Amino acid sequence: MDSQAKPETADVYRLEMPEQALALLNPMRADILRLLAEPASASEVGRRMGEAPQKINYHLKSLEKVGLVRRDGTRQVKNLVEVLYRAVARTFVIPDSFGWSEELTGRMKDEGALRQLINAAERIRTDAMKLMEVSENRGEVPSAVLETELSLPDEATRERFLQDYAEAVKGVVRKYRAEGAADGESFRAVLAVYPQMDQGGTGHE
Repeated sequence: MDSQAKPETADVYRLEMPEQALALLNPMRADILRLLAEPASASEVGRRMGEAPQKINYHLKSLEKVGLVRRDGTRQVKNLVEVLYRAVARTFVIPDSFGWSEELTGRMKDEGALRQLINAAERIRTDAMKLMEVSENRGEVPSAVLETELSLPDEATRERFLQDYAEAVKGVVRKYRAEGAADGESFRAVLAVYPQMDQGGTGHE
């Protein structure tokens, strides 16, 4: 594998051209991007998705062309050299400047939010598994979970909640980021808000 350091996957990427957003409308390409939070080859992604490497490679070329994935080195597998790809980000933001209809923009934002929720859940699970391994050697690993239920009956209420939450968090983040900037252990905080599903499978806020 190439030894030269490569850029890490960003948390958020603001789309720069409509062609990028159109690529995200393809469910398979969206799934490929999710799996490329860490470098992987077409063969590896194909195995995880149950698809032929040739098909994955076709979509990778299209994603690379619009700048949503980049090459991240190579690795030797028996007599073959596999190209590794990495997504440029875990989450993609659609700018209003594209001038798309509200319906299309809303659809993409909804799908993007759900993909982001899946990505966050998978990242938490992966990090938790790693921390469990660390705890076996070092003992207790400081962590905490806050879980509650909210009443957010309509879009206006949800918007107000997110604005209020963002403002409240900004002050806390500024305080503890400043205090821990020089030294100490860093932590990740994640908020996920989604409709609660009852046993019948119907969502309610």
